[in-house]
Amino acid sequence: MYFSVIVPVYNRRQEIKDLLSSLEGQEFRDFEVIVVEDGSKISSEEIVKEFTSSLAISYYFIENIGQGFARNYGMEKAKGQYFVLFDSDCIIPSQYLKTLHAAIADRNLDAHGGPDGADVDFSPFQKAINYSMTSLLTTGGIRGKLKNPGSYQARGYNMGLSRKAFEVSKGFIDPNKAEDIELSLRLKKLGFKLELVEAAFVYHKRKNNWRSFFAQSFSFGRNRINVSRYHPEAVKFIHLLPAFFLLFCLGILLAAVLGIQQYKLGLGLLGLWLAAILVHASVLNKSLIVGGLSIFTSFGQLCSYGAGLLFEYAIKSVKG
Repeated sequence: MYFSVIVPVYNRRQEIKDLLSSLEGQEFRDFEVIVVEDGSKISSEEIVKEFTSSLAISYYFIENIGQGFARNYGMEKAKGQYFVLFDSDCIIPSQYLKTLHAAIADRNLDAHGGPDGADVDFSPFQKAINYSMTSLLTTGGIRGKLKNPGSYQARGYNMGLSRKAFEVSKGFIDPNKAEDIELSLRLKKLGFKLELVEAAFVYHKRKNNWRSFFAQSFSFGRNRINVSRYHPEAVKFIHLLPAFFLLFCLGILLAAVLGIQQYKLGLGLLGLWLAAILVHASVLNKSLIVGGLSIFTSFGQLCSYGAGLLFEYAIKSVKG
């Protein structure tokens, strides 16, 4: 067995069905699938059983321990040489494992991360979320478009590592707070070669609503500061930009309330950025609706992420 595909799942029956259906069509066939039910109240066991004839698949139910530790559990059960980790709300293109297999051999990789995107049949809101999470006009530009693939920090929705890398690193050490970024940094410090494989992308079918998306973005900001507990160098200037963006927006509001006329300049700059979002997202998605929604998802994502950064930094400072 070359690949072991590890999927933690929590109350996502339909999502895991869509993911497993996409794995049925993989061009590269030397793989197994391990589904780890992380204490779900809504079991996906019956869904998994539907795929036993088409996939080499195993199902495990465990008490809720968080997705990082659930992935560790799956890797401990795995038989493959290389472990591939997906979130349960991903759809995997048919060439994914074939592309990854070639990249591992050609580039001598010990670990990898890959980008995410939106498929054509996603809803306008899902496409707008995807835009705000992946565009160069937001912080999303660092998620899958880098000049140096070796500087990439893999994300748990689409990453992998060799059996040796897992055995040496012991996998994730945090259950659910940017545990993927922490492991990426630690693997590199241990001497393993981790790079972005841009062609190994997944379709990320997020089931967010407005509230959950902004709450998730807030958590992402907090998590970036949390990683610095293990790796102080994890927080760079580029990661702080959402906090500056939030303070900039608050500064415009405060200046307007105080009657300081310079607020008009700030408002104009903000308007130019929002106009660029509208045009760029509309062209990329060939939809003015997606472009309009992207204004709100991008603005909300940056503000929420920035608020999370500032909130967690304040907590960290109080704790010393």
